[in-house]
Amino acid sequence: MVKQIFTHKIVLLLLLSLLLMIPVHSIMELNRERQAYRSQAIHSIMASSSGPQRLLGPVLVQPYTRAVTVEQDGKRFVREERVYRYLLPDRLDVRASMEVTPRKLGIYQAQVYHSRLSLSGRLPASLADKVLVAGNPDLSFDAADPALVPGKPYLSLVLSDARGISSVPELKLGERRIPFAPGALLGDGLAGIHAPLDSLPGEDGRFHIELNLQGMNALEVVPIGQDSRFNLSGNWPHPNFIGDFLPGSRTLNDQGFDASWQTSWFATDMERRFTRMMKGAGSDLPTFSVSLVQPVDHYQLNERAAKYALLFIGLTFLSFFMFELLKGLRVHPIQYALVGMGLAIFYLVLLALTEHLGFGWAYLVASLASVSLNGFYLSHVLGGPRQGLGFAALLGLVYAILFGLLQAEEIALLLGALLLFAILTLVMVLTRKLDWYGVMGNPPPSSSPSQES
Repeated sequence: MVKQIFTHKIVLLLLLSLLLMIPVHSIMELNRERQAYRSQAIHSIMASSSGPQRLLGPVLVQPYTRAVTVEQDGKRFVREERVYRYLLPDRLDVRASMEVTPRKLGIYQAQVYHSRLSLSGRLPASLADKVLVAGNPDLSFDAADPALVPGKPYLSLVLSDARGISSVPELKLGERRIPFAPGALLGDGLAGIHAPLDSLPGEDGRFHIELNLQGMNALEVVPIGQDSRFNLSGNWPHPNFIGDFLPGSRTLNDQGFDASWQTSWFATDMERRFTRMMKGAGSDLPTFSVSLVQPVDHYQLNERAAKYALLFIGLTFLSFFMFELLKGLRVHPIQYALVGMGLAIFYLVLLALTEHLGFGWAYLVASLASVSLNGFYLSHVLGGPRQGLGFAALLGLVYAILFGLLQAEEIALLLGALLLFAILTLVMVLTRKLDWYGVMGNPPPSSSPSQES
């Protein structure tokens, strides 16, 4: 009978541990829903201001036209075809300062920045070695065709979200000052601005542009120059340098950051890749990039914490079970279930508090609440405050270990393996003298004296 009760209780505890994963799974789904709400809030902020900015340019464009006679349905008519030459800068130097101001929508926030960019460099003086790119990729042109009529050139500057331009910029080309006009006029679907020119810059191809730009969360600059440099400073202490190139030098502190990039066409093959993009054969241009991230993703930490729930609940149940065995007490399955629910609701309280207090403070408050609740309850279940305080201390230690696992992401596997090894060691040490046959109610058969023949 004792053996049957013992076996049934082990099976019941295993089943109870699995059943408690249902509310934990529901809490994880709620966590994902809150993540989706945050994404919606960020997109709402983006819709009312401007999104992440990607700067491409400046590109000097020389358009041409050619009259083509077309015959269709027995009728002949003249159609005008357009073709372009693109001149990328010989040198491009971009300097930018970024002032980040978090903008909130409800309890969610996005990093909105105001940046002042200074673009300077030199444009090439000759068109001789620049290929012709047709507006219609199926057409081909001869550069020496006398039917090609050059139009007025212009300087194009592409932005991913032109709404971020807070004031009308001006192009300084040599001694000329030319205001920009709306529209990049560089392919289909590219937003931005352009500066109309009376003629090509010639030998004096020096240019300078001052641009006030608003964006959100990220800034990218395409190193389109034959020699490209980018220096960026900002007041956000948690930048993430992404993109195809890492900064050659960077400085980070609590007040902000300063970073510098440099590359050339030897590393980017920019002219060929840009030409392919304008022909519609590709659009993956390399970038200098920085994103403004939160130092901690609270929802990700909540999800990681919930993944340890089965281990956490199982460890607590194992502690109760060992206490039963060693002290001869009996804990009812309903009492196990109530303690398990107290452990499961910890994750719900943690998620709710995280959105207002941050993960660190939320974890402290939620764990103290869980330890206090379970300590109070167990002091009555286990026969006194001493036992309740002991289990409360053990529970607090487990919460502290879990917090360490969440913070040490790179060595979480190592710490988890060491924790499981330590638990197994402790169980083996505590039960090394335990008579399992006696516990199961089935004592081993005593050895009978040898029979004489």
